[in-house]
Amino acid sequence: MIKVRALWAAAELGVADHVGAAPVAVDALAAATGTQADPLYRVLRLLATNGIFRELPGRSFAHTPHSEALRSDHPTRTRAAVRLMGGVDFWNAFAGLDQTVRTGESGWQRTKGMGFFDWLPNHPEAAPIFNDAMIGIHGGEPPAVAEAYPFAGTVVDVGGGSGNMLTHVLQRHPAATGVLFDLPHVADAARANLRAAGLAERCTLLTGSFFDGVPAGGDLYVLSHIVHDWDEASCVRILANCRKAKKAGGKVLVVEMVVPGPNEPHPAKELDLVMLTVPGGRERTEAEYTQLFAQAGLRLTRIVPTKSPVSVIEAE
Repeated sequence: MIKVRALWAAAELGVADHVGAAPVAVDALAAATGTQADPLYRVLRLLATNGIFRELPGRSFAHTPHSEALRSDHPTRTRAAVRLMGGVDFWNAFAGLDQTVRTGESGWQRTKGMGFFDWLPNHPEAAPIFNDAMIGIHGGEPPAVAEAYPFAGTVVDVGGGSGNMLTHVLQRHPAATGVLFDLPHVADAARANLRAAGLAERCTLLTGSFFDGVPAGGDLYVLSHIVHDWDEASCVRILANCRKAKKAGGKVLVVEMVVPGPNEPHPAKELDLVMLTVPGGRERTEAEYTQLFAQAGLRLTRIVPTKSPVSVIEAE
């Protein structure tokens, strides 16, 4: 816990942004981050013993590959992931895990008085961190998914966020076209990202709630890390909306980790507790996905593994 909080403090303060090619004295880092030199030194000293920054004589610090990843401009968006997962709001939600186990109520609901996805639109300062954190946490998955599955036709990314998944899919499959569908408060970031990727002409951006319905006429409906956020009834509603909207012969693709059998280590079992504690959702086994799809009028046809921890779970 102590090391995790030290890492979060360094990420929150943006220390890595102020370390360049040459070592920087802690006094200069403190001035740049608005902190006191001695407490900052003690935090960085601990991190350096774990390969995050490298301590040099004179209480100065240089980068390591791990601390480089904490820069705000690093493509992995690791800093945002650390800020989100190590922040006070997440820690408060996890602090009462025993109560969540007793009652089934998510820690976020208990501490905030509302669900995570009700809270997020009312805190615009948190939305960019969340979007970047999703890249930081799941960043290796979109290219792996794009490589593993034969995307074609019109691909509707339901709850597509900043457009990271759809960008990789369209870049890998140049004959496909895309529709990104999400709530209005994420539309501007998605539009800018798709334009920057040169995909504005191949992708339509539409806004709305997937609980009310999704754009009709697509060939493939992608739900990447959407289903694991919600309870069973909500998932059935989302999946049924995709079933109703797709073309005849179209498919619904759930991109999630699949929980393996007993005693087998897998990151899905850790992420499952995040889902339990924050949004109130869950990770699922193959049998649980089969049952979930059936409730929405769908049939699980295959599970396509990728080079990342997630699979493409196909239903028709």
